[in-house]
Amino acid sequence: MRRGRFNKPPAEVALRYGESVSSDWRLYRHDIAGSIAHAAALAQAGIITADERQEIETELRVIEKDIESGNFDWDASLEDVHMNIEAALTKRIGAAGAKLHTARSRNDQIALDLRLYVKAEIAEISAGLRSLQTALLDFAQQHVDVVMPGYTHLQRAQPIFLAHYLLAQIETLERDHERLGETRRRADVMPLGSGAIAGSTIVVDREAIAKSLGFEQVTQNSVDAVSDRDFLADFLFCLAMIGIHLSRFSEDLILWNTTEFGYIEFSDAFATGSSLMPQKKNPDMAELTRAKSGRLIGNLVSLLTMLKGLPSSYNRDLQEDKEALFDSVDTVSAALEVFAAMLPELVVHRERMESAATDPQLLATDLAEYLVRKGIPFRDAHAIVGKLAASGKPLNSLSDDEYHAVSDAFSPDVHEIFDVRAALRRRSATGAPSPENIERQMERWRQLLATE
Repeated sequence: MRRGRFNKPPAEVALRYGESVSSDWRLYRHDIAGSIAHAAALAQAGIITADERQEIETELRVIEKDIESGNFDWDASLEDVHMNIEAALTKRIGAAGAKLHTARSRNDQIALDLRLYVKAEIAEISAGLRSLQTALLDFAQQHVDVVMPGYTHLQRAQPIFLAHYLLAQIETLERDHERLGETRRRADVMPLGSGAIAGSTIVVDREAIAKSLGFEQVTQNSVDAVSDRDFLADFLFCLAMIGIHLSRFSEDLILWNTTEFGYIEFSDAFATGSSLMPQKKNPDMAELTRAKSGRLIGNLVSLLTMLKGLPSSYNRDLQEDKEALFDSVDTVSAALEVFAAMLPELVVHRERMESAATDPQLLATDLAEYLVRKGIPFRDAHAIVGKLAASGKPLNSLSDDEYHAVSDAFSPDVHEIFDVRAALRRRSATGAPSPENIERQMERWRQLLATE
């Protein structure tokens, strides 16, 4: 790459500073797939012979196997994955290998590799989301009739079923799954053939390359094609959102695991102890997940900050996109795997949950709605029940006289309001936590997850 233009070898410190093969070697499968497709296009354009094309493909397959088996020597002086593979190919087959880079640049080559990588990783992470959703659904089924307090502002609000809470987590992960699908569509555009910035006078059949590599579309502007990293920003945003959702889920589990709540307990297999306090059992997997979401956000911000000040077309700054990308992929993949394995082993302390859920103050809204059905405007009913709650007495312990003291609309049947399970059965609007709705939603998820 330096022959001809340069008269002086690069400084060792510059080589160390500029190399990227220590991280981008992970793209080797995609780089090789792109090179095989490009060789076919060069043969079709008459630049190489059919025998040369076959020789290139055969040796690239051998190189791929060498890399997979750990028998490939990566050379940092060659900077990146592209030059390492090309140099090995040329060393092995000579002139045919040296012809491979005709009509392409590392600029469009890396754009291609990244798109192929993102598409492949979206498939893997989507499968991880499905595994976690399935684990959540199974866990909900096992605890389908457990009642618990729902919280707002971290204070008891209204009763719900634990299954309803778990179904909420499935919903958040479904949005993540949908976002990944949308990101895959935007990544599914083939940039090879754009060259460094302005294509090449040697015209290759880009549509044929796209078809052979499984792309639906071909980029339409060479300047944009080599610099577009929108799909990476989209992808890192998707991964950051998965991290945020898992972090919030972790926070709930961490709180519920405390002695103060006592709703759940982590399995010994997914907890750690203290180096000093022998009694401790810490929810470290959930805590680490909560922390790792910060790395995912940081990787996204790092990419966006790098992109914001770049002039058009390719700039070497773009080399810095890969470490953030790989780190986010590894972090999310590991978190999804851990959660899918950890969830089935959680112990639910049903009695503790249901005892908290029988707090009569959780049905204050139901009491206000009782008055609404008696003809009292909701705002007035809200104020009446607020006065009763301010007394500090449990709402279900008030006498008929105490109820009548604030409103003549109360009748002896007011005490029926404080049956928690009956109250949940009355919550039958779409999306509400009635047992019938929960079973309907669980069946919907069973069918959806079974089809993928």
